[in-house]
Amino acid sequence: MGRLLIVTHHKVTHLIRSQLYLCIIVQEWYAVAKTEAEREAFEYGHRAGIEVVSICPTLVVGPVMNHAVPSGSSFVFSNFLKGISNLSIDRLMTVDVRDVAEAMVLMYEKPEAEGRYICTAHLLRIHDMFELLESLYPDLNYPNEFTEEQPPKLELSAEKLKKLGWSYRPFQETLVDSVESYRKAGILD
Repeated sequence: MGRLLIVTHHKVTHLIRSQLYLCIIVQEWYAVAKTEAEREAFEYGHRAGIEVVSICPTLVVGPVMNHAVPSGSSFVFSNFLKGISNLSIDRLMTVDVRDVAEAMVLMYEKPEAEGRYICTAHLLRIHDMFELLESLYPDLNYPNEFTEEQPPKLELSAEKLKKLGWSYRPFQETLVDSVESYRKAGILD
């Protein structure tokens, strides 16, 4: 039996059919597409005798590998570092891109891996993240407006993934490596 590993989105983990219908009504197409793709992959795997394992990362951050074409999340994150846009949320759930890659290898190699796995490492208050950044890189232009703190709407856990032996790096390491790679790539210019 073969194994298929798919990458979806953390929003998929809590959508049920009625919520999916609401996502369609409010035109949240990304969540709809990811949810339907995951459902179809699991159905196909069942029909074809292929094990399907799904990884659902939260906001993926970290250093860029391809300096010519930064990822969507690194583009958004670099805009915040340049002070181009302010965040309209007060908290982020993040995971380092390198930790996602390690989780994918682990899920592929471990025969006991099955079903869906949340891949998240840090729940961060935006204000705290920028305070840390400012202490490490005072020369960058940071946003000065933050959304008022609100209780998290959704808290996710990577416990199932940790049981496979997965661990993640400290957020400060991700932050430093990200900024340094963005500088090297000229993304912060």
